[in-house]
Amino acid sequence: MVLQVFIIGAFFSFIGSIPPGTLNILVFQLGLEQKVKIALRFAVAVAIIEYPYTWIAVEFEDLITSSPVVLENFQLLAAIVMTTLGIFSLWTAKKPSAFSVKLQQSGFRRGLILSILNPQAIPFWIGVTAYLKSQGWIDLTTSWRLHSYVFGTSVGVFALLLLLAVMAQKVSGLFQRNRIVSLLPGTILLALGLFAFYQFFSS
Repeated sequence: MVLQVFIIGAFFSFIGSIPPGTLNILVFQLGLEQKVKIALRFAVAVAIIEYPYTWIAVEFEDLITSSPVVLENFQLLAAIVMTTLGIFSLWTAKKPSAFSVKLQQSGFRRGLILSILNPQAIPFWIGVTAYLKSQGWIDLTTSWRLHSYVFGTSVGVFALLLLLAVMAQKVSGLFQRNRIVSLLPGTILLALGLFAFYQFFSS
């Protein structure tokens, strides 16, 4: 049962990390820039933060879901983070500062900061865990099973990010103009952030 919940956690984490978001877009950019080692450190940092965020989602599922205001604020926070990072990315692509250059070169610190500022894993894992429980696919009644499941989610997101970085490195030769590579992530993040704002205020 411990191995089963680990595999299920890793699988759904891998699948759930595929849609474009702040973290996987930035990892893809690092791969395009041939910075796979930095992307690896970035992915490790993301996996580390995924652990406590998933644990919070599982442990406080009832408390969080009983307050719609909390879930709405997660959506608003995601919109703010993506929009801010999009603008920052576009700005630093044109006028790189000493701070932005240092942050770009430090994959681990960059991954930690952006993961902490991007707690979308919490509402995602609340929904996924509730569904898996309702289907009888997981049983997290023991500490071993719980932490095996949570560890699986960290492994899953790490595997997906590493795969993205490697795939991006393979196709990086198609992007000869560095200008396009540097502006693309910021543009996508800004568009996603504005769309998230639209969804928040139109709901």
